[in-house]
Amino acid sequence: MAVLKVKFTKTRRDKLAQILWILNWVSVVSGVILFSLGLFLKIEIKKRNEVMAKGDINSVPNLLISVGVIACIINFLGGKICYDCSDGNKFSRWKLVMLPYIVCTFCFTFCILVGALMCYTMRNELEESLYLGLKDAIKFYKDTDIPGRCFLKKTVDMLQIGFQCCGNNGFRDWFEIQWVSPRYLNMASKEVVE
Repeated sequence: MAVLKVKFTKTRRDKLAQILWILNWVSVVSGVILFSLGLFLKIEIKKRNEVMAKGDINSVPNLLISVGVIACIINFLGGKICYDCSDGNKFSRWKLVMLPYIVCTFCFTFCILVGALMCYTMRNELEESLYLGLKDAIKFYKDTDIPGRCFLKKTVDMLQIGFQCCGNNGFRDWFEIQWVSPRYLNMASKEVVE
């Protein structure tokens, strides 16, 4: 592959270094946002763990957290390189590091692309986990006396209030199950049995 040789003057190299320095700091902020988003998602999944089906659903937040931290480190280093490249004395120190840094950045960009595709495909698994977990939680809604399920009723209620929904697919889900505990019903009554 032939690449034309480009000659930069000192002022053009300084201008390029300044622009790249700004882009690296924008990428550091993006890394912090990804880290925060991963942390938020991990906390939300942990809060709703009772109504989630068991499965490996923590891979999405873990991936976001790790990509955010690695993006911050790589782009912070890139910002340092760009800042030092604007100084002629420090430029020679970073000259040998630039090619490996660029290769590392391209590899990391490819990993981000693969990670984004993985997160997009894992979205369906998160939705399915919530769907199956909520379906089971609705089934056991009345079992507040059973150990391990005592807070399930409150969790389902708070989830439905928070997301302003009713049931899993709609309000008709509540007609398919018995959601009132037999402890509160007089099963000897003819009206209750009907």
